[in-house]
Amino acid sequence: MHEGQKAIVWFNEVTKKDIPLVGGKGANLGEMTKANIPVPPGFIVTADAYYDFLQRSKIANKICELLKPLDVNDSKQLQQVATEVKQIMLNATMPPELAKKIQDAYIKMGRGLVAVRSSATAEDLPTASFAGQQTTFLNVQGEEEVVAAVQECWASLFRPRAIFYRHQQGFDHFKVGIAVPVQKMVQSQASGVMFTLEPVTSDTSKIAIEAGYGLGEAIVSGSVTPDLYIISKEEVKIISKKIGKQEWQIIRNPAGGEETNIKVPLKPSEQAEQKLTDDEIISLAEMGKRIEDWYQFPQDIEWAKKGNEIFIVQTRPVTTIKAKAEVISEITTPVLLSGAPASPGIASGPVKIVSEASQIDQVKSGDILVAKMTTPDFVPAMKRAVAIVTDRGGRTAHAAIVSRELSIPCVVGTGQATSVLTDKQIITVDGSQGKVYEGKVAGEKVAVSATLPKEKIKTKTRVYVNLAEPEVAERVAARDVDGVGLLRAEFIIAGIGEHPNYMISQNRGHEFVDKLAQGITTFTKAFNPRPVVYRTNDFKTNEYRALTGGQEYEDVEENPMLGYRGASRYITDIDVFKLEIEAIKKVRQDYPNLWVMIPFVRTVDELARTVRIMESVELKRSKDFKLWMMVEVPSNITLLEKFLEVGIDGISIGSNDLTQLILGIDRDNAKLADAFDERDEAVLIALERAVKVSRSMGVTSSICGQAPSVYPELTEKLVGWGITSISVSPDMIDKTREIIAKVEKKLKLND
Repeated sequence: MHEGQKAIVWFNEVTKKDIPLVGGKGANLGEMTKANIPVPPGFIVTADAYYDFLQRSKIANKICELLKPLDVNDSKQLQQVATEVKQIMLNATMPPELAKKIQDAYIKMGRGLVAVRSSATAEDLPTASFAGQQTTFLNVQGEEEVVAAVQECWASLFRPRAIFYRHQQGFDHFKVGIAVPVQKMVQSQASGVMFTLEPVTSDTSKIAIEAGYGLGEAIVSGSVTPDLYIISKEEVKIISKKIGKQEWQIIRNPAGGEETNIKVPLKPSEQAEQKLTDDEIISLAEMGKRIEDWYQFPQDIEWAKKGNEIFIVQTRPVTTIKAKAEVISEITTPVLLSGAPASPGIASGPVKIVSEASQIDQVKSGDILVAKMTTPDFVPAMKRAVAIVTDRGGRTAHAAIVSRELSIPCVVGTGQATSVLTDKQIITVDGSQGKVYEGKVAGEKVAVSATLPKEKIKTKTRVYVNLAEPEVAERVAARDVDGVGLLRAEFIIAGIGEHPNYMISQNRGHEFVDKLAQGITTFTKAFNPRPVVYRTNDFKTNEYRALTGGQEYEDVEENPMLGYRGASRYITDIDVFKLEIEAIKKVRQDYPNLWVMIPFVRTVDELARTVRIMESVELKRSKDFKLWMMVEVPSNITLLEKFLEVGIDGISIGSNDLTQLILGIDRDNAKLADAFDERDEAVLIALERAVKVSRSMGVTSSICGQAPSVYPELTEKLVGWGITSISVSPDMIDKTREIIAKVEKKLKLND
């Protein structure tokens, strides 16, 4: 180590200024410690120590030789090289004096069980490149074991996906450093989360606390129903308490072994107990106020209680704050670009042109994302953007659907945004009018009160919602909606980031199951007991290829929209489909409100074989498990009776694909956007037949395409034909309920 460099620092010695030395996670732990927040104690093995290890072990050149000829798009080669590099890292000898310093620090903090985590030090390193790439080790015990875990964290910098993304983004593999926080484990008797605002209504005058027995894993994953305490922030006074019945908890396995944490039942007398005392609730709320004051922003906080002490394990800013009122603007500035209005609202910011998914990390918070079109791989950047503009696509395009869900303005089908606009150019996007203006435009702004219905409107026809993003689940669940009529799997799987077959090849299929189940649980928990209809993965080959390892398993297709997708995959790639089924079964253990919908079924035989595969692994239709089929291929309309005879509980019309295939129009083609219309006579005939045949055979019918969100008159027709539910985008929930109520009254359906 050079003079002035430090190998070990304690939490109380670092702040946010030390990110290059201790990484973002380490700096955050230091900030909270500095604010006298009760953080479990610990130390950080610095990035300087990592770089010193590389220099003194003389392994950098050897690793460079392996990486230099590597084709990162060759998944087999990438996996092989990553394995070799990792072995080099682990075989290298850690400098004895550094190992001694780590051991001494571990002894100084009192030995015992610790968590050993990675902390990125490159402040501007893209989130998607780094997050989730390095390893975390929990319940590590013993001096030598801690040293070994630190070295494992270093080695994890060269996992396949980490190598891939650094290469894609042009980062030098040896200029990306890593620090390793080592922190006391909290074997919590109770744990949970705290928001320093009410998360559903974004009421900043309240604090919301969720609490459950045992380790936090059960609460964060949504596996148990926690207590909910609402506290007045100003007075720090409990306003309300809702006690959740908890039948089991997760604790550390006292016997040790491979299964670190185990699920144990609670005594009947414990199940309905309040998890925190009133004094503890107040104490925790006061802690939340201090953390919010320190960061000057509402916080989402994870906490754990051991004995009589409460510790803060993690804090992050709340990202789903809702505006209290909408704003309508009238702009008279000359128009720079025009396209289709895809998601309402107005926003200004600098342009960031993204030509392919590998560049999405260039999009920073506050940018306007400009692209030819978007795919599920763009979602992380879309969440950071304040608005989206695309060259191609219509109101059913990916960009339009996601923007509406994220409540950000979007204009699609401009034809030339990526060629007319330039990076860093300031523009204003009006998603309501489909216009793009030069500069930051100030229009005449009129405040409009948030449109909350005065009282719930009752309808016989159910109103469902289309969703994909876990972040909005809780907020939308608070609305007057009967459930989720379409839960898209694609964004959850894009978040996992690796091709399922690639994960299977590494014996990590269980990891895919766990992550998918966790994503689905966010929705089933928020909407319970209302149904959540999960559409099994409908990724196309081009979308699958974009995942890590995907190029090894996916062909390049001329027209993926009409290629290897939907049910065709399930009956061919059965191992992957069974992983998805296992995730569904795992969620249903705690949330039986999860149903399943099969997309893009071309033939009756495909449906029959798909159902047989599900039944072979014990996922069968029952009183509380409904199986639906999407109706989006013309063959579904022509042979609907035969499809229904296979044995399903309901259909849901995918009007986007159905219209595309009936009219022969690419739904993302801006030049044909005017001709793409679900009200076309040929499409209406198909819709009417789908609803009426289903009704005659005792099967429920729904629609989950964008049509009812755009054309209220189509909603009227569907209700008149006897559709049982309509699923719309979140912004159309209340409007659709009102339309249905009027039609039902006119047809006397509520009599």
